[in-house]
Amino acid sequence: MTHTSRKQNNTTAESEDLPGPVQVLRHAREQLSELTGLAAESVSSFERTDDGWELEVEVLELARVPDTMSLLATYAVSLDPGGGLTAYRRVRRYERGRADPHRTGG
Repeated sequence: MTHTSRKQNNTTAESEDLPGPVQVLRHAREQLSELTGLAAESVSSFERTDDGWELEVEVLELARVPDTMSLLATYAVSLDPGGGLTAYRRVRRYERGRADPHRTGG
């Protein structure tokens, strides 16, 4: 076995030990819900970074009737490469029935 193939095998072995995106997203929702006591409804964005993962998670903060008046929030969540939550912060709060204002150029 050459040095290059050994290096490729080590990289493959390391990446096989790390969870995939679906596992990371599922576990992140569970961790955030456990820490905040709030229901994580969905993951609106995620990105693998050099330090792990960066996600935006939509969370139900206050249920109201009708449901369109419920308050939701977007949380920015940071995870280590293994999917462990390292930080979170609320970046936005909004009513379920409200869309973001239309922006030109994007």
